[in-house]
Amino acid sequence: MKHFLLFASLITLFFSCNTKQTPRVINDIIITKINIDSTSIRAIKVIDENSLYFAGSKGDIGFTSDGGKTWKTNTITFNDTIKPHFRSIAKNGNDIFALSISNPALLYKITNNKITLVYQENDEKVFYDSLQFFDDGKNGIAVGDPTDNCASIITTSDGGNTWSKTPCNKLPDFGKGEAFFAASNTNIKIINNTIWIASGGTKARILKSIDKGETWNIYDTPIVQGDGSQGIYSIDFYDEKNGIIIGGNYAKPENNSKNKAITKDGGISWQIVSDNTNPNYKSCVQYVPNTNGKEIFAVGKTGVSFSNDGGISWEDVSKESYYTIQFVNKNVAWLAGNSRIGKLNLN
Repeated sequence: MKHFLLFASLITLFFSCNTKQTPRVINDIIITKINIDSTSIRAIKVIDENSLYFAGSKGDIGFTSDGGKTWKTNTITFNDTIKPHFRSIAKNGNDIFALSISNPALLYKITNNKITLVYQENDEKVFYDSLQFFDDGKNGIAVGDPTDNCASIITTSDGGNTWSKTPCNKLPDFGKGEAFFAASNTNIKIINNTIWIASGGTKARILKSIDKGETWNIYDTPIVQGDGSQGIYSIDFYDEKNGIIIGGNYAKPENNSKNKAITKDGGISWQIVSDNTNPNYKSCVQYVPNTNGKEIFAVGKTGVSFSNDGGISWEDVSKESYYTIQFVNKNVAWLAGNSRIGKLNLN
C-alpha cells in the first residue's frame, strides 16, 4: 500500500509539473475614451481604477478620482513665459514629480497645491525622457539624452527634495547619435534594486545597474537601430529575469521588423520575437499583472496589440492611437494619448 501511495504521489507530481498554464482567452476588450483639452499626454501615474495623475505638453498636471468624469488641473509656468512640456511623471508618497523635456530641464515636486522646482539643468543638448522611483520612496532616477559622452542620469536619495547628476566617469560611453525616447515614460524599469534603461538612435542598448545606480553595465540588443528614429522606445520586466523591449522606427511606423525582443537572463542577451509580423512600431509595452509573464499589451500611434504567450505572438485589438498604458490589475488599465485618456477593461 505504501508503495502504491508513493507511486500515485509521483504520478501526480509529474503531471502537475508538466501541465502548462492555459492562456487566458479574452473575449472582449473595451476601451473607453475620455477627451482632454488639447494636450499631448505621454506620462501617467495610476493610483487605482478611479484615480489617475497625468502630465501633459502644456505644463498641465491633471488628476481624477472619479474615473475621469471630473478633473483637477494645475498649469505650471516657468519664469512667467515657459509652459513645460512634460513627458515624465512619478509619485512618491504624497508627492507628485513631473519632469520636462528640452532646455531648460525642469523637475517639479507637487504636494497638494504647493509646487516646488527641485532640479533645473540648462544646456542646449538637455532633453530628459523618463522618471521613476524605487519602492522605498527615497530613491529615484531620471534619464535624459547625452549632454556629454554618456547618458544624462540624475538621482535622488532623499525622497526627491534634491537631485544630482551622475558623472560620465561612472557611466558607459555613448557614441554619437545614441540617445533615448521620451515616448511613454517607460524606457526605465525598476525591480527591487535593479534598473534597466533602454536606448535608441544609432544604437539600441540596455543600461543595467543592480545597485540603485551606483555601478552600470551596458548590453547590445538586436532591435533595429542606426538612425535617430530607430531603437527601443519602451522596456518592461515581469521579474528580474524575464523582460521585453519594443520600439521600431517612429518615422516608418508600419515597419515591424526587429522591433520586439525578449530576455530570460535579466537583460544580458535578447532574442527577436514575431519578426515581420504585428505589432509594428509601438511606444509602450507592459506586462499584465498576475499573469505569470504571459499577457502583454503594447500601444502606440498605430493602435493597441495583445500577446498571451509572453510576446511570441500578437493580435491587434484596437486601431485607437495611444502613447502609453499602465495597469491597475489584470483586468483594468489606463491609457493616454493625444488629447485623450483611455480606460481599458478586459472581460
